[in-house]
Amino acid sequence: MPTSPILDYRNVNSLWGGVLVETLARLGLRHAVISPGSRSTPLTMAFARHAEIESIPVLDERSAAFFALGLAKRTHRPVVLLCTSGTAGANYFPTVIEAQESGVPLLVITADRPPEMRECASGQTIDQQKLFGSHVNHYHEFAVPAATVPMLRYLRQTVAQAWERALWPAAGPVHLNAPFRDPLPPIPDGVTEKLRGKFDEQEFFALLPGIAERKFAGSRQTFAAGLDLQGVRGLIVSGPAQPADSAAYAGCVAGIARALRWPVLADALTPLRNHAAGRPEFITTYDTFLRAKPLADSLAPDVVLCLGGWPTSKVLREWLIRCDAPTFLIAPDARNHDALHGRTQHLRTSVEEFARDLGQAPVRTSAWVSTWTTLDARTNAGLDRELRRQRGLFEGQAARLLPSLLPAGTPVFAASSMPVRDLEYFWPANDRRHEMYFNRGANGIDGTLSTALGMAHGGCPAVLLTGDLALLHDTNGFLPTGALRGSLTIVLINNHGGGIFGHLPVARFPETFERFFATPQDVDFGRLCSAYGVAHTRVKSWTQLGRLLKRLPARGVRVLEVRTDRTRDAAFRPVLFARVAQRVGG
Repeated sequence: MPTSPILDYRNVNSLWGGVLVETLARLGLRHAVISPGSRSTPLTMAFARHAEIESIPVLDERSAAFFALGLAKRTHRPVVLLCTSGTAGANYFPTVIEAQESGVPLLVITADRPPEMRECASGQTIDQQKLFGSHVNHYHEFAVPAATVPMLRYLRQTVAQAWERALWPAAGPVHLNAPFRDPLPPIPDGVTEKLRGKFDEQEFFALLPGIAERKFAGSRQTFAAGLDLQGVRGLIVSGPAQPADSAAYAGCVAGIARALRWPVLADALTPLRNHAAGRPEFITTYDTFLRAKPLADSLAPDVVLCLGGWPTSKVLREWLIRCDAPTFLIAPDARNHDALHGRTQHLRTSVEEFARDLGQAPVRTSAWVSTWTTLDARTNAGLDRELRRQRGLFEGQAARLLPSLLPAGTPVFAASSMPVRDLEYFWPANDRRHEMYFNRGANGIDGTLSTALGMAHGGCPAVLLTGDLALLHDTNGFLPTGALRGSLTIVLINNHGGGIFGHLPVARFPETFERFFATPQDVDFGRLCSAYGVAHTRVKSWTQLGRLLKRLPARGVRVLEVRTDRTRDAAFRPVLFARVAQRVGG
């Protein structure tokens, strides 16, 4: 950080924008994703000239927003989104919802006309007040810029509060509406320059409060109060999680499991499956063997400890509802994470703090844990046996093979719909330390490509596993690929439509199913990629895919297209699970 900030005194707007951006830089901002427009000019120029902030131009606001979301997911700190006035900000809405639902910090700044230019048919002007409603942690409309020290102090403190609200007590989006009068570019006004000699910049920013990433400090309930842990058949359910330190998180969960002598049902979207060496208590195939009802009934727990939220598996969630065991749910914020509406007590703490409270325990097991690990081993063997017999390219096999095909430590973004479910079904326990990323707050396919590009920006070579419709829904995400620092390899499962709908009851109504739900497409992805200057390869075997993934490129974007049969694969999954579950449960 420079010892003295460099502010632009050419006019009131340039000074105002400089104070706003310098404040954010001192708070820790390192990335701003900016879409072009006139009304946001003062802020665009201030961000672009700041040496400590990477400003990334993205034409389409919807793609820009999801790109910023991916960046914030990877860095675990707020990212700025900036756009002009009018409908531009409305394109941020899906991302704002996802950010709030998944707890991702974003600072959304929408430029606006000043009050006197509203509600009078002036161009590119809409009502932007509380544009995102209740889907943000905080909303504020800035005053119209003024070149006085008291107003600049107001701006500094308001920006600092917005930064804090994006992180605490629960991370999420903050919306700041920023009106500007003309002139928007830094055309000298002959007035603001007079403030330079009266304004001590160093002292002004030295007063900026140091805002740390604070934790929610609410009251805790004692987990063991009134609960006799001796002989209890407990179960730990680890839901989707994106911690800053995946290895440490997995270690904390392993410590909890060993202290309690309980197994852990590890969702594919936690770090656990990729940090499973020497941790057989991390169970991955529960979705398959819990389909054997007599076996599932015999495994009913006395108590459940849920870490963060409920997993992707519908089979697991329905089984837990049937069991109706007393449940403790760990989440550090004040939101209700219990979508199962069970007999649940919320422990307002983090997984890491809970692990410290429990203390260390020697490595030991129990007959209860051994039952689960034996079932898990038998189910894994059964899945491998059945998948080896399968001819052709069964799309679920991609999720089974990726952990071993990818270089260790690869960031992997999983699209919603079928890819994330195939990860839950098939992604095996491993010690490859892959980092898992996803948009599961609102469970939609919005912005899949853009979010994955944001996640990959500035990091190590990354991979996106996606279906065809999720990719097509966000093809404008290819526009900023030239600005990408790093690389993204897209493993595209092209089954020519919405494969997930084939698993739903609506598939029994063929007269409307294919047109309105499966929504078949026949896009030539090779030509589509060519239009955006993206490399494309048609993959014809899993062996070929392995060769292509063995060493990921250092830069650029490429698509590896795996064509599969949607109808055949939808029919095969239940048969596969039934065969394996019957053998294991018998």
